[in-house]
Parts: sequence; structure tokens; C-alpha cells
Amino acid sequence: MMARIPIHVKIIASLLLGVAAGVALNLWWTDATWASLGVTDKAAFLAGGEGNSQAGWAAAMVKFAVDGTRFFGKLFIRCLQFIAVPIVLFSLIAGAASLGDVRKLGRIGGKTLFWFLVTTAIAIIIGIALTSAVRPGERIGEASKTKLTAQYAAEASKKTDEGKIKAKSMTAWDQLLDTVPANPFAALANAQMIQVVLFALVIGGALTVIPKEKAKVVIDACDALTEAITMLVQGVMKFAPYAVFTLICPIIATTGLDVLAALAIYALVVVVGLSIVNFGLYPLLLWFFTPRHNRVTFSRFFRAMAPAQLLAFSSSSSNATLPVNMACARRIGVPEDIVSFVLPLGATINMNGTALYQAVVAVFLAQLYGIPLTLGDQVMLILTATLVAVGTAGVPGASIVLMVIVLQSVHVPTEGIAVILGMDRILDMCRTVVNTGGDAMTATIVAASEGVLEHRRADDPGEFA
Repeated sequence: MMARIPIHVKIIASLLLGVAAGVALNLWWTDATWASLGVTDKAAFLAGGEGNSQAGWAAAMVKFAVDGTRFFGKLFIRCLQFIAVPIVLFSLIAGAASLGDVRKLGRIGGKTLFWFLVTTAIAIIIGIALTSAVRPGERIGEASKTKLTAQYAAEASKKTDEGKIKAKSMTAWDQLLDTVPANPFAALANAQMIQVVLFALVIGGALTVIPKEKAKVVIDACDALTEAITMLVQGVMKFAPYAVFTLICPIIATTGLDVLAALAIYALVVVVGLSIVNFGLYPLLLWFFTPRHNRVTFSRFFRAMAPAQLLAFSSSSSNATLPVNMACARRIGVPEDIVSFVLPLGATINMNGTALYQAVVAVFLAQLYGIPLTLGDQVMLILTATLVAVGTAGVPGASIVLMVIVLQSVHVPTEGIAVILGMDRILDMCRTVVNTGGDAMTATIVAASEGVLEHRRADDPGEFA
């Protein structure tokens, strides 16, 4: 009977159970509770540090359960990351080559980049407008600001230093140069996704101009490898409902409730902005840019995308979610060649949720420090956030390092990162949902514009049957 329950329903149930368990642990396992078990430093104890010599067997059992839970969640993400680079390489080579000629590749590539840039800019404008209207930065008291800054000062300083180093070298020329791998095998080994994407596109494009009988051997091999990796995805996804619980529970359990309370309005602005993009902008664009006889409705899009977006929420990683997102795009009706081209590219450079988040953070901190943003500052914010979003890695927490560049562009103190750091992990989960949705939405519109969008029922289980 359980096998007939759709996977997204199982994931939602696991997600809710994880949140409930995390809140219960947050409320129950106070410092006093840990002290009764002989633990004087909870963070050090859970990390395996010293200074807890009085901890007894009960504390050891709790630590074993926590470590086991984290291990299963990390193992699940590691399996998805293991799949991510090969599927980008093989699916992009096959996708680019199967488009038939370089002109078609250029046409589809141009449409894809157009929609990536347009939706990113719109997301940033939504973030700026919403934060300017609600003004959450003016609602944080001085005491809360001081406490949050002190609590996360060390971690913020580390990330700020990393960001400043990146900012020094992140000219437009350097960023453009960094897309070209000096050694494509090193790019594959180090998961430099932008370089892997370029390498795959170049190989795929070259296959369109050599004799077809020679190209066919490589294309068939890449197709077969993509299909094999897709089978691995289906196997890994059987464990997704259990992994979601292990990923969510520790995050909720270790995020202080005082932090959640102090930043509630700011977090609400981020979530509302992301919801407008995900549940408003994407369905609106799909309604207008898919044909009437094969329209991608709200229901069709989100029922197909549920497994990918729920996994994105749990993992906070666009790259880890990529194999599942590709399967979900096929459920919508996007053909394999468009999926194989647009989705890997999008997981690397299309970060609508991240762009909106960075815009909200910049305006929020400007309000917190009493720094007025002129129209010129806001235009600079749109341009910088777009550039940084393109350069953000699709892994948890990557945008915080590059946030330094955005803040510096509008003269906001970078130490303000310490204020928002406590909420970043939870909001990272939310913006990853929007990032993955934007990739699938773009692929659907591109397929519709090419006249190749297939008819699919909204409840078609596809590869998750």
C-alpha cells in the first residue's frame, strides 16, 4: 500500500515530521537538560570536542543518535553529488549534439540565457520593492542587533574575509576567463560546474559538425551513460523521504528560537518574496508562453515538480537536486534534448532565489544601519546581484561568501552578515526551491517556443511511478 503513495506525499510527511521533531528537541534539549547529562559544552560535545569529561552513557547515546542521523542525511546528499557531475557532462554533450547543428544550439542557448537574465532581474526587483515597503531593518531592536552580531561574529568574519578575497578578483573579465577550464579533467575532479558546462557544450557543439557516423558513437555512449545515471537517481530517490527527515530535524533543532524570533519579519519578507516568484511569476510566465492547446497550468507544473522542489528544500543544493529536477522537467513534457541542455546550465548560472535573497539582505542591512539607498544604488544592486547570482555555486551557504560583493557595491558594512547568519541555513532551503523551479520553468518555455513541448497529464508520475 505504501508503494502507491506518491513520492512527494512521502517527502512532505517526512518534512513535517522532521520539523516537529526539530522543534521538540529545540524546546526539550536546553542547556539545563544537557548539564544534567554531564555535558558542559553542548556544541563541543556534539562536534567531538573536549571539555565534557563528566558526560555519561545517556549523553553518549544521544550523541550517537545525532551522529547517525546526520550521517544518513550527509550520505544521501553525497550520493546525489556523486551523480551531479557525470549527469551534467554526459547529458549536456548528448543534448547539445542531438540539437543537430550549431545554429540550433545557438538559438536555444540564446533563448535560455534571455529567460535566465530576465527572471533573475525580476526576482531582484521584487526583493527590493518588498523590503522597501515592509522595512524589516527598522524593526530590529538595538539589543537584538548587538546580540546577533556577537553570536555569529567569528563565523561572519571568516566568510567576510573569503568574500573580500573573491571581490578583489571578481572583475567581469576575470569571471569570464574563469568559465574556461585550463584543464577540463581538473574541472571535473573539483566539480567546477561552470567549467564542466562549457566543456560539455563545446564537445557537444563540435559533434554537430563532424561526420554523423563518427559523432553517433559518442552521442549513443553519452545517452546510455545518462540513462544509467538516471537509473541511479531512481534508486537513490527511494531513500529521499527518510533522508529528508534526517536533513531537516538537526537544522530546526540547532537553530535558536531567540534567533528565529528576532529575525522573524526579515525572514517573512524573504519567504514572501520567494513565494511570489515561485507561485506567481513562474506560473504566469508559463501561462502566457506555452500554447493554449498544451498549456502548462499551475497544477501541471507543481505536481510534476513536487519531488524536485521538496528535495531542493531539504538539501539546499541545486547541484545535488539536478538529477531529480531533470526527471521532473520530463514529467512536465520537456523533451530530453532540451532538458539535457537547459537544466545543467541552469543549475550552474540561474539562481533567481539567490538573487532575490541577496537583494533583500542588502536593503535590510542598509535599513538596519540607517544607510539610504538612492535610485543609482538600487540599479547597482540589481546589476551586482545578477552578476553574483550567476557566479554562485549550487551548494549550501555559497551565497553568503559572495554577499560581501553585493554589500560593498551599495556601501553597506559587511559585518552585517553576522546579523543574518543565524537564519541563513533555513532561508537557503527556501531559495533553493525557487532556483530549481526557475530552471524547469525556463526549459518548459524554451521547449514551447521550439514547438516540441509534449502533452503530459498533471498527475503523470513519469520516472517516479
